[in-house]
Amino acid sequence: MSKEIAIVGSPEFTTGFRLAGVRTFENVPDDEKSERLDDAVDRVLDDESVGIVVMHDEDLDHLSRDVRERVEAGVDPVVVTLGGGGGAGLRDQIKRAIGIDLMDE
Repeated sequence: MSKEIAIVGSPEFTTGFRLAGVRTFENVPDDEKSERLDDAVDRVLDDESVGIVVMHDEDLDHLSRDVRERVEAGVDPVVVTLGGGGGAGLRDQIKRAIGIDLMDE
């Protein structure tokens, strides 16, 4: 069974991915993140058809401790954050997801 990509974030963040064909998304307006982001992330993490969750890096700051720990510790689905942190964060996420460092020399 193939897994899908899910996008979680503001409508501005999700729009580009939706235009590119991503069908699974959770729009959480910036002014509602503190109330709705945890539920949106939980929904996509519980969706068995989702293999990759994409979020904006700054949105991690709006998650409760429990949901943030679930995001950081989980590998299925793997959560990839974009923006802010730079390449080292993505490298660590990939290494955690597949168990090896592809860039290791």
